[in-house]
Amino acid sequence: MKVTIIGSGYVGLVTGACLAEQGNNVFCLDLDPKKIEILNSGGVPIYEPGLKEMIERNRAAGRLQFSTDIAASVAHGDIQFIAVGTPPDEDGSADLQYVVAAARNIGRYASTPKVIVDKSTVPVGTADKVQAAITDELQKRGLPADLCSVVSNPEFLKEGAAVEDFMRPDRIVIGTENTPAGLRAKEQMRKLYAPFNRNHERTYYMDVKSAELTKYAANAMLATRISFMNELANLADLVGADIEAVRQGIGSDSRIGFGFLYPGTGYGGSCFPKDVSALSKTALEHGRDLKILNAVEAVNELQKYTLVEKIEKRFGADLSNMKFALWGLAFKPNTDDMREAPSRVIIAELVKRGASIVAHDPVAMPEAKHCLEQDFIANPEGFKKISMVDDPMAALNGCDALVIVTEWKAFRSPDFNQVMQKLTHPIIFDGRNLYEPQAMQELGIEYYGIGRHN
Repeated sequence: MKVTIIGSGYVGLVTGACLAEQGNNVFCLDLDPKKIEILNSGGVPIYEPGLKEMIERNRAAGRLQFSTDIAASVAHGDIQFIAVGTPPDEDGSADLQYVVAAARNIGRYASTPKVIVDKSTVPVGTADKVQAAITDELQKRGLPADLCSVVSNPEFLKEGAAVEDFMRPDRIVIGTENTPAGLRAKEQMRKLYAPFNRNHERTYYMDVKSAELTKYAANAMLATRISFMNELANLADLVGADIEAVRQGIGSDSRIGFGFLYPGTGYGGSCFPKDVSALSKTALEHGRDLKILNAVEAVNELQKYTLVEKIEKRFGADLSNMKFALWGLAFKPNTDDMREAPSRVIIAELVKRGASIVAHDPVAMPEAKHCLEQDFIANPEGFKKISMVDDPMAALNGCDALVIVTEWKAFRSPDFNQVMQKLTHPIIFDGRNLYEPQAMQELGIEYYGIGRHN
């Protein structure tokens, strides 16, 4: 099938590459010429395991192309995926200007029937706005309004495992309208996703608004579990309980399960913060205050300061002349995504207290440097207190303590004797509970986890 992907960012690239991998002819559009230049020269502007190799393979086979040509992109695909960004607006709502602009471009150039797929994470009611924008442009050219039919097909991709998630999905959600055009669109989507349903049916068909809400509901539920466990972990610290034992005790309940019950430094990235905020905003627009989600957001923001509070409790409020090694910058492992990363808050707070930071991340350091430059644009002297090194052990040299923020596998089994030799004080502040407190105590390491007898 001929498919166009509008927006060659995280979702668009993964979607385009994976659909090409199934034999489809895919045209990826982006209006950023630098991004398209990188892709056409064999590079990939984001880090995602397996994505670069898949793109190379399908470009070589002629099934995947990248361009800035809007007219060519509309002409190419019978199915047009809108996968552009929906950044949070000042009031927390999703900014739909890029989605609507993409829709208008389709309406300006479409001359044959098209299925328009909302792949971007968008609030309930967005499909109506997309359909209205396309219809407006079609009617200006004297074409029928039902030439294009809008479908909701939200993505459920985990950064760091997105290719695997797309190729072996837990579920595929498709929202269509019960109209002749909607039924034709449903059949097109069924054919497109048929290769992903060979072992068993993974597709859930529903109306468009339900599909739009499903995406937000899923992310809000996962964010709620994270904030809930962080609240319990903080309580465990106060009462002397071990949150790991609690996690196993409640996770073994089949009604609860173990997923997203790991306490830490708070969630970040491009999805949870934005989607929880946007869902709350949508509710307010309909006269409903979602109190649980408001609490989820509040807990998450406070959790980003937890490690700093532990460091301050141990060393005092004045951290002048102190230096901390920091392992992990990205908001989660297997990605270079720094959006809403807890590391940015932790670094800013430690520098504010006078400390210097030596950081290491296996992948995210270039992106982290760019983001931290923006964070410290009003404090260039503070930015000078931050350095980055390519070797995690080298980051420890002469530092007063190690701070772990991201649970990269490379950090799980370090040479602890070397860690102790390189640190001025054998102290670890572990924001991801990578190590067992008893084992650390036996090694002579002063260990501070999240909810683990601190």
